[in-house]
Amino acid sequence: MASSDDTEGSLTPVDFIQLQQYMEYSSLKVKDVIKEFHPGGRLAQHSFGECVDAVGFCLFLKTYLEVDDFPADFCQRLFRYFQHVEQDGSAKSTLPKGGGVFLRDVSCYFSVLEEGQPREKLEFTFRLYDKDCNGLLDSSEVDRIITQMMRAADYLGWDVTELRPVLKDMMTAIDVDDSGTVTLEEWVKGGMNNVPLLVLLGLKMTERDGQHIWRMKHFNKPTYCSVCQGMLLGLGKQGLCCTCCKYTVHSQCANKNPEACARTFVKSKKEIGVAAHDWIRADCNSTKCQVCHKKIKTLAGRRCVWCQEMRHDECIFSGLSSCDCGPLRDHILPPWAIHAVSKEEDTSLLNVTPDGHVLQIVPIPDTHPLLVFVNPKSGGKQGERVLRKFQYMLNPRQVYNLSNGGPAPGLHFFRNLREYRILACGGDGTVGWLLDAIDREDLQVHPPVAVLPLGTGNDLARCLRWGGGYEGSDLREILKETEASELVPMDRWSIQVIPEDPQEAGDPVPYEIINNYFSIGVDASIAHRFHSMREKHPQRFNSRMKNKLWYFEFATSETISSSCKKLTDCLMIECCGKSLDLSNMSLEGIAVLNIPSMHGGSNLWGESKKPDNVPEVEHSDVITDPELLKTISQDMSDKRLEVVGLEGVIEMGQIYTGLKSAGHRLAQTSQITIRTIKALPMQIDGEPWMQPPCTIHITHKNQANMLMAAPAKPSGFFHLK
Repeated sequence: MASSDDTEGSLTPVDFIQLQQYMEYSSLKVKDVIKEFHPGGRLAQHSFGECVDAVGFCLFLKTYLEVDDFPADFCQRLFRYFQHVEQDGSAKSTLPKGGGVFLRDVSCYFSVLEEGQPREKLEFTFRLYDKDCNGLLDSSEVDRIITQMMRAADYLGWDVTELRPVLKDMMTAIDVDDSGTVTLEEWVKGGMNNVPLLVLLGLKMTERDGQHIWRMKHFNKPTYCSVCQGMLLGLGKQGLCCTCCKYTVHSQCANKNPEACARTFVKSKKEIGVAAHDWIRADCNSTKCQVCHKKIKTLAGRRCVWCQEMRHDECIFSGLSSCDCGPLRDHILPPWAIHAVSKEEDTSLLNVTPDGHVLQIVPIPDTHPLLVFVNPKSGGKQGERVLRKFQYMLNPRQVYNLSNGGPAPGLHFFRNLREYRILACGGDGTVGWLLDAIDREDLQVHPPVAVLPLGTGNDLARCLRWGGGYEGSDLREILKETEASELVPMDRWSIQVIPEDPQEAGDPVPYEIINNYFSIGVDASIAHRFHSMREKHPQRFNSRMKNKLWYFEFATSETISSSCKKLTDCLMIECCGKSLDLSNMSLEGIAVLNIPSMHGGSNLWGESKKPDNVPEVEHSDVITDPELLKTISQDMSDKRLEVVGLEGVIEMGQIYTGLKSAGHRLAQTSQITIRTIKALPMQIDGEPWMQPPCTIHITHKNQANMLMAAPAKPSGFFHLK
């Protein structure tokens, strides 16, 4: 590796984090981009044999990362970084006049960091360095690949002093005949049997039951290897930890046949319903054994993956053999409730899991297994952390990464259960995606859905008392709240947008269903600017706080420009066939509300107070009388929408901060038709677009079963939240 004082040839941790953020939003693969530099490619003029010049390198980054204005100074630092590859003791090659970088080194480095399957990455890196296409790599070429992998590992925070000998041992094992050359088959076989290398290449999904899902981890307290029982040492990430069972080892010990991970299903029908512990070697940290009640010394005990009970090695068979799944019994789908069937018994391809099994669930009485869906891209890195935590707390078979096939696989797996709950971990868009998928699946029951808010606005989560954003609290508390929550039906609305001129170009309408709200005008204009900027510069929008600051900036500019002035001259609204009179109002926005939260917590309808001794308003399809509207409260289950007018950005800010109680109440209705005569910004549930003149019909579709958390308990001496 380049020395730490070699500032010309090194990246800072901040540089690397910034680079990873760019890569998260790129949809391209390295192998596709480098084709552009081959003879006949769009960027071929910038390549000189195996190298690219500084301009070509910058174009590579812009193309691969899908960014038009990649910072020039950052590009120069990366260019100098790859120019110093020759200082790492790898094979010498001649750089072009004026300087350049080896395209294969750049490609190898980025391929390690990008999303993808380890086998594909191994094959790609082999072919990248097999420049004469003879199907063989010599030792110097293999060393060059390892150098790039070490560089990537270094900036991922690994303790590379431990990784280097592991990779060297792998190379010795691969070249069994000591010929000094390696074939593609030998390279892939050796790589796929090397656990630390697979983790570096991004192995995130188990290939067989009982296989650990490793990740490199930094331990901030004394931790011991469960294989050699030595302490994990180092300044960076010192060892591997299994996401599912927390089994911990040195990198070099991961290849020494460690104990298997906990099973996630049973292979025989005889084992169905047999609630047995699954014991894993654990650092019990002086915890008392729950059989003999004596303290357990370091690595002298085991922990049950499901009930979390801890016992001495010698007490394993002394206590009760049956497992009750502990405090999370109501949520866990234990392995004895999942069994394998042959592909002859179940021929549906939908039932085949990613690791090739055909699994079915047997209901367990008096439990409500939790089906968890996580959007890993929500909330910065929060989604990934939440995914790992739930894979540990529950059975990994009941936790789904929405990036891998969406909600359908999980819903299909749980299709035979009648008593279960769903937890959607993401923003309001994630919840809407899940509710649409539930509609499409032919389920026996429509399960109730709770929300762990990871997005920016989280308006639906606020209304259901799940909060405005997950702040990292103990997920066990979230599960307790889910268990104590109550079922609430939520209206969902169909929206049909019919353009006046079908030939006139406009943005695609994002959704056909409204869960939260629909709006036209000032707030949609701000949202449209925000989304346009985020699509162009995604790396600038990687945290909830940054997103809010950008919204504030766009709101400020909208205040000055007033792009939606005289909105009421451009549209007409009918509620159940009754036209709304907007002639005497100066409005810049119209909002159609299904829930009492918008813009990340604004209640545009406001609170309602019913006068004493006044009879309750009769439930009508449409109400437009201003005095009656003052007494009407919002209800997400009443099959009614509320229509509110907004004077502008300043009024929106006043409502958000509480300086003003509400917008202008215009109507409560069960059906709406809106006609526009010019192109206007619109949004559905936070997703904006520009819409040419059109007619919009909004009608009731159905109701979704949602879970509302119990009211928060008063805290503090004066019972203030």
